[in-house]
Amino acid sequence: MGLTRGSGRAELARASVEAMAFQTRDVVDAMVRASGRPLAELRVDGGASVMDLLLRLQADQLGVPVVRGASAETTALGAAYAAGVGSGRWTIGDLAQRWRPGTRVEPTRDRRVADADHARWRRAVERSRSWTIDD
Repeated sequence: MGLTRGSGRAELARASVEAMAFQTRDVVDAMVRASGRPLAELRVDGGASVMDLLLRLQADQLGVPVVRGASAETTALGAAYAAGVGSGRWTIGDLAQRWRPGTRVEPTRDRRVADADHARWRRAVERSRSWTIDD
C-alpha cells in the first residue's frame, strides 16, 4: 500500500522497518491487555536492535522509552542464561541484575500522529488479507 513506480529500495526498506515497529506495538498492546500492567520501557537486543530508526519508531509507537542493552548481540548469551536458570545455577532475578543499559530512545512523536499511522497500517494489513487466490 502506498508504493508507486517511483518507490525504490529505500522506500521498501523503510516500509519493512516500519512494519517491524507496528508489529511490535501489536504484540505489546496484546501483552498489556492480557496482563493488565502498563509497559514502562521496552528493552531490546539482537541484530535488528542496532537500527536506531527501528528504536525511534518503536518508542514513538509504544509511547515509552526503548532501551538497547550495552550488548546488542545476546542470542548466545540468552541460551546460556536459559540453561543456567534451568540447571539452578541462576535465578531470573540474578539475570535481571546482569543486564546493562546502552542506548535509550525516548518517544518524541505526537501520540495522535503515531496512533493514526498505526491505524492506517492496520487497515492496510486487513485489506491485504483477501489478496490471495484460492486454487
